[in-house]
Amino acid sequence: MAKRKRNMQILFCVSPEEKKLIRRKMIESKTKNMGAYLRKMAIDGYIVNTDTTPLKKQYEEMHKIGVNINQIAKKVNSTGDLYPEEMQELKEMVKELWRILRSSQLK
Repeated sequence: MAKRKRNMQILFCVSPEEKKLIRRKMIESKTKNMGAYLRKMAIDGYIVNTDTTPLKKQYEEMHKIGVNINQIAKKVNSTGDLYPEEMQELKEMVKELWRILRSSQLK
């Protein structure tokens, strides 16, 4: 082993599911050698971290609007009445939903 170019060893443990996933990704990358694949991923691979905080806030806003719409729909279904103010409120909520959806589109 003294004459080998790669004579340092790195060991790590994985679960059976992780091993299957690594093997599947290795096959998808058309690499036949596990060592070569793991070296390539460790050296050239990258991890993408995304901040989903804005999406969570938008989801919460949309959820609240949906709850309000459901409450109005339940009242209309049980009484058959829809007041003009409620109709205007529904229209405003739908406009707000569209505003949220438009602002979240990837640019």
